[in-house]
Amino acid sequence: MIILEDVYYKYDPEGIEALRGVSLQIREGEHLALIGPNGCGKTTLIRHLNALLLPASGKVTVGGCNTNDPTHQADIRSLVGMVFQNPDNQIVGVTVEEDVAFGPENLRLPTVEIKKRVTEALFRVGIPELAYRNIENLSGGEKRLVAIAGVLAVRPRYIALDEPAAFLDPDATKRVLDIIDKLHSEGVGIIHITHNMAEAALTQRIVVMNEGRVYLDGTPREIFGKAGMLQKIGMQLPQITELLIKLKESGFPVRTDIVNMEDALEQIRSLASKFKD
Repeated sequence: MIILEDVYYKYDPEGIEALRGVSLQIREGEHLALIGPNGCGKTTLIRHLNALLLPASGKVTVGGCNTNDPTHQADIRSLVGMVFQNPDNQIVGVTVEEDVAFGPENLRLPTVEIKKRVTEALFRVGIPELAYRNIENLSGGEKRLVAIAGVLAVRPRYIALDEPAAFLDPDATKRVLDIIDKLHSEGVGIIHITHNMAEAALTQRIVVMNEGRVYLDGTPREIFGKAGMLQKIGMQLPQITELLIKLKESGFPVRTDIVNMEDALEQIRSLASKFKD
């Protein structure tokens, strides 16, 4: 489990606090979406999960290890892999194979084990054919998959992803999101920053950040059932939720905490059958 206890953090000693008393627990194997307006502290929060940032006050523990303890930081970074919004910020190899091998090499694993892990990671993200390709010749979506493979080669228990589908075309977006879902189904914990409410709706749990604090925390149904609170901080709603809200405002007896198309269609079919009768 990852536990944050009353965490505060600011980048500039004289500046505004980016995190203001954040307390949160993330269970192993959980798929959690982290959403909120720009500047709310999402990226700052996930960088605390593998000790890239350390709290000014409060406490972060990962698998029972305190991130402030330098003797535990290498273990923590093996437990929680980080995929940045821009993959160029973490890709260090000339070829795909070299880059994916970087993490296991830093763990000082035997060469045979490193090769095994590289092959395994590339297969898990569906790009074994890219092993010997030059990084400079890859598309944005392929670079994102290489970054994920590099993290997987360390075999973390959690992966924190900062808008993994940002700036990708629809096909590349689907490919990346399918990989994330597959990893979750295999037991990897996922912490997923996104501005896409449809993506957030597919997760197990949503944490909404605002002004450096946890603003809401619950299942997608619970979160999107609080449409007014989301709109108050400038958050967009899923199109399905907006449609059902408009129907309810027009007097139709529908639920507004619906987060998927199937349930929304069932609501609309039910309405249609009542009017038909």
